[in-house]
Amino acid sequence: MFKAVFPGSFDPPTLGHTNIIERASSLFDELVVIVAENRQKRYCFSAEERLEMMNELIKPWKNVSAVIWDSLIVDYMKQENIRLLVRGVRGMDDFSYEFELSMMNKALHPHIETLFMTTDPKYFVLRSSSIKELASFHGDVSAMVPPLVSRALKEKFS
Repeated sequence: MFKAVFPGSFDPPTLGHTNIIERASSLFDELVVIVAENRQKRYCFSAEERLEMMNELIKPWKNVSAVIWDSLIVDYMKQENIRLLVRGVRGMDDFSYEFELSMMNKALHPHIETLFMTTDPKYFVLRSSSIKELASFHGDVSAMVPPLVSRALKEKFS
């Protein structure tokens, strides 16, 4: 079986995230979406809320599951014997950051490989931070996030 992970904070999940999940799910026997919990970050949604949203969003793909992880992603991969990490990139800034991160991951666990998937052009400008900011001013984010996320953001900022 060929397994891969797709980690992220998913705060909140966007249509860009679901696009990468959909495309990656067709490439691998199993895809694990890792909802990262970084103790040094401040989140809009708790890890449990993000996992709940993600579990709802991944229902169309039977080979996709989601977990919360609060340590190094490579440690999860090693524990689960998964060698491939999928990362979505929108442009050169994303690629530079992700490339450096992949080199660090490779230094920690040499058997791990990173696959960079470019975003679908229609999701090029979607950033979770921008979406949260727009939602905080009661802007319409319905074209950027799945409906359940749009509702959750409205509730969060009402």
